[in-house]
Amino acid sequence: MIRTNKIILGLALLGLAGTAAAQQTPQKEAPSKYKEWMLGPFERPNEINPIITPKEKSTFKDPMSGKKVNWEAMATFNPASVVRDGKIHVLYRAEDKLGDMMIGGHTSRLGMATSEDGKTYKRGDSPVLYPDNDSQKQYEWPGGVEDPRLVEKEDGSYVLTYTQWNKDIPRLAVATSKDLKTWEKHGPAFAKAHDGKFRDLDSKSGAILTRKEGDKLIPTKINGKYWMYFGVPHIWMATSDDLVNWDPVLDDRGEIVKVLSPRVGYFDAWLVEAGPPALVTDKGIVVLYNAGNSKALGDTTLADRIYTGGQALFDLKNPMKLLSRSDEPFIKPEMPYEKTGQYVDGTTFMEGLTYFKGKWYLYYGTADSRVAVTVWDPNKTAANTKK
Repeated sequence: MIRTNKIILGLALLGLAGTAAAQQTPQKEAPSKYKEWMLGPFERPNEINPIITPKEKSTFKDPMSGKKVNWEAMATFNPASVVRDGKIHVLYRAEDKLGDMMIGGHTSRLGMATSEDGKTYKRGDSPVLYPDNDSQKQYEWPGGVEDPRLVEKEDGSYVLTYTQWNKDIPRLAVATSKDLKTWEKHGPAFAKAHDGKFRDLDSKSGAILTRKEGDKLIPTKINGKYWMYFGVPHIWMATSDDLVNWDPVLDDRGEIVKVLSPRVGYFDAWLVEAGPPALVTDKGIVVLYNAGNSKALGDTTLADRIYTGGQALFDLKNPMKLLSRSDEPFIKPEMPYEKTGQYVDGTTFMEGLTYFKGKWYLYYGTADSRVAVTVWDPNKTAANTKK
């Protein structure tokens, strides 16, 4: 998301609006919002949302200060997800209360929660990825590690894209793991590309192209390369041979190729930002993306700077060729937990997409403060289509 040094934001209380508010039933997304190639319709299980909220008592010895900190006391949001050993693993961004009271003013670390049923989530006591006294401290101190996207390789290991934030330049970075607990940081994703030209690129939000195999989303090659949609306020494209070192795709002027941009008159008039891992389907490549509205230029029925969700379809043979995109958001802030928090205009900020026990689970951050989930049952959709 765009930081507070680029837009002026207020700070709302983090407290939930209460159990009764969480039980309210939102308006269901109308079927007309879904084109035939789109994923969904998704429905919120509001009896369990939000699934992850701040905890005051979680402590962790911070390598930067050498002191114990309440690492997830301020906010828990913007999650990635995968299935491992029959459980959903949700890797979420957590912030402490230290630092400046603004978005991006605290230290972020990544915590882990697991679920055996998609309904109840058990959290670890300590973060699994954080700014440490390691080779990446110049990129991660003091702001930390933010906004993960997660995929599983064919060999069973994991690739994480995340944002390194040193409170100067946000950089898209890569880490790998064999168990989701111990991570090897590889540094900025574009450090070696084009003779280091893009090492200090203001970059984030890396959505690697995947295919579904069982309950796994596996990175897949097209034309001999891995592909990644990334960035904000446009979505750009990068390729890789090894999923660690990435090369932005350049046009004949040496500029990074934009594959999706904001549109005047629509819900995504202010910005677009890559969401969860992109997915190969029989209709094409589906990219779920986060969309920022401009009331002056975009959808006048939506609040200014509100974050909603859109979908775009790209060609299977050319991942840069846009074929179609949604005309209105398929998810938007409706519930109190999606509108109350650090980001006062509201967000349904998507970063995790997982297939589990026959259903698709889409994990998202709400108002930069909590984690929620929405679910699509393809079997239910198919049954309704036959009626």
